[in-house]
Amino acid sequence: MLPTTDTRLKLMQTATELIWESNYDNVGIADICKKAGVTKGAFYHHFTSKADLFASACAYEWEQMRPMMDEGLSPRYTALQQVENVIELTLRKQQRRSGVDDKQKICGCPFFTAGAQAGCEEVEIRNVARDMSDNGTLYLIALVKNLLAEGYLQPPVNETQVARMLQQFVQGLLMHGRVYQDFDKLRQDLREGFYRLLGLDPKYRTCHETYVAQAAKKLDTSLLLTDPL
Repeated sequence: MLPTTDTRLKLMQTATELIWESNYDNVGIADICKKAGVTKGAFYHHFTSKADLFASACAYEWEQMRPMMDEGLSPRYTALQQVENVIELTLRKQQRRSGVDDKQKICGCPFFTAGAQAGCEEVEIRNVARDMSDNGTLYLIALVKNLLAEGYLQPPVNETQVARMLQQFVQGLLMHGRVYQDFDKLRQDLREGFYRLLGLDPKYRTCHETYVAQAAKKLDTSLLLTDPL
């Protein structure tokens, strides 16, 4: 039998994996318990409901993502490089493989999607998804401020609004990508959308051609590869 802390972690990890592969509504407690190899009694020892587990799994997912964002926005990178890092991290999160034909599969962000699809009475689910989105927006605010500080954007710029629009664009694009399953278009549109919403002068956009090829090596790959492919 797994220790108590290990059982709780296993349930969160399993729920996260299943939600990424499917969605919140389609993943039941029985599915999670079966995949994790634990009993329903063990489940209810740690969580009061699927919504409670979802909240914990969402927080767990963010804790896995936080070190990647910290690395991507490290001060050792220029602001332009940080833009490319955030784009590449977003794409890397989508590089999951389908178990059917091993093709690359765009999963979107099931946590945010669950919040968007939640009914009016499912306040806990919407709040958790909103908190996760707000956390991402805070990093984007820092990114916009860094671009301003290094002179890549023309003031005045409402950093919070631009960051919020970037977050909204990314979530909408990922939902669109989940329907069309075209990774090449996702990559192209994500980068172009970032440039346009940030208002980057075209002369600064060419930097990605030389930097992106090196991004995987420059970023901490041990952090980038924490997600199951």
